[in-house]
Parts: sequence; C-alpha cells; structure tokens
Amino acid sequence: MKTLSGSYVALVTPFNDNLSVNFDKITELVEWHIAEGTDGIVACGTTGEASTLKDDEQLAVIEHVVKVVNKRIPVIAGAGSNETPHSLYLSQEAEKRGADGLLLITPYYNKANDEGLYRHFTTVADKVRIPSILYNVPGRTGMNIPINVLKRLSQHERIVAIKEASGNLDYVLKVAAECPGLAIFSGNDSQVLPILSLGGVGVISVAANVAPKDFAAMCTHYREGRVAESTKLQIKYARLIESLFIEVNPIPVKEALNYLGWGVGGFRAPLYAMSGNARTILITELNNMGIKGRA
Repeated sequence: MKTLSGSYVALVTPFNDNLSVNFDKITELVEWHIAEGTDGIVACGTTGEASTLKDDEQLAVIEHVVKVVNKRIPVIAGAGSNETPHSLYLSQEAEKRGADGLLLITPYYNKANDEGLYRHFTTVADKVRIPSILYNVPGRTGMNIPINVLKRLSQHERIVAIKEASGNLDYVLKVAAECPGLAIFSGNDSQVLPILSLGGVGVISVAANVAPKDFAAMCTHYREGRVAESTKLQIKYARLIESLFIEVNPIPVKEALNYLGWGVGGFRAPLYAMSGNARTILITELNNMGIKGRA
C-alpha cells in the first residue's frame, strides 16, 4: 500500500456449476492479472458479488487471493456493510487474513445522517491497522458522501483513498480541493482519464477483468507524462466499456470472461444471464476490439 496508484481490478468471483466458489479459477485469474501488469486486486467488491456471498465464503475468497498474490501486489478486501458492527467484523477478519487494505461502501438502504456516516467509517478505521478506501456509489446505495463529512474522514490516518463512482466530476473536483490528502480512484471505467486529470491516482476497474494490460497502461502512461497515449486508450475502450454496463454489473463482465474461455461460471440470484440482444452487442464489441480468448 506504499504506492497507492494504478489499475486495481475489481475481480469477479468465479463459481462452479453448483454456484459454489471456484477457488482454482481464482488462482488462475490472479496469476493472469499479475502477469498482465495489474497494479492491485480488489476482492469481494460489487463485481465480486459480495452481496450474495456468505461471510465465511467472502472471507475465504479474500484469504485465498491474499495467499495466491503472496505480497506481489496489494490486495484490497471488500468489507463494507450497511450495519456498522458487521462491517467492523468483516474488516477485522479480512485484516487477520492478510489483506493490505479495505474497501468500505457507504451504508445502503438505511443510509445515515452526517454524524452516523462519519462514525460508521471511523469505527472501522479506529479498530484496524490497515488502510481503508471509502466507496462512494450513490447509484447503488442511495446516498452520496457529503464533502464536509469526507473532509473530516480524510483526516483519519487510516482513511487514505476514495473510490469515486458517482459519475459527477464536479464532486470529484470538490474532493480534490477539499481533501488534498485523500487519494482518488475512479470507480467508473469511462472516467479514468478525467479523474486522473483532477489529481486521481488510478481506477478500480471492471473492464480490467478483460483488458488488464491496457488499463494498467492507461494509468502508467498518464503517471509518466504520456497523456496522449493514455487518452488514446480511454477513447479506444469507450464502446466496450459501454457494453460492459449494458446490463447490471457484473453480469456482462462475467459473460465476457466466459466467452473468452475463462469459465468463471454463472451468477447468484437475483442476477441472471444476459438477454440475447445485449449479449450480442457485448460479444460484437469484444470481437471489434480484437480481445483474444484464453490461450
């Protein structure tokens, strides 16, 4: 976590035919990502279907990813919940299993007032020794972290970054201006370059599941001053990014990985296979991009 930047893949959770976790496939995916230059792995986030994993499954996935990675790149554990004690439990257990950091989502459905939101995050940060990345995604949770609350949170020594997925660049600008010590990750693949231009450090990416090398390169080019090259990659992937969100994430990205030969399996209900027309659009874009299947 000393170098908190670059392309962190929001790793899918592969399933066997009976929808149990496929740990062998996790090993294969992790090794591939490291070989392709992915800068970090986020296990059991939204893309990893954490909301339908039981606690013991979630913690087992985190532990397995940590073991396979073996300190080669950072592992961030999805440990958020809309109940503060539950989030604390998952966070402490993820720390015990070797996670380098935590991804903590805002409370969903019950939400919180400003003080409750502040205490929700600091309760975890006070009682773990690893850093936390806050996850702001109002489209899923129904709430946005107010800038005044975020400013207070950014002063905590173990709250080090935000995954910003509101889609609102005005909000990102305010975060950069008001919380200068807080690293900003894009939570939207379509906004990597704009957020980097506002001082962001990288992306926690869905599309990196299928194009890890180019998403890592997008961040590296920008960081090393090759802005034109970074811009080309952002534009190059515009249509594929759109197709990866044509239905709710992670349905399209798992369909894409299956089409490419990775065999990551299906989904836990209520997620369901893509409609035929949407899948056709997705596969067309994968083919147009020339993304190769698994060798």
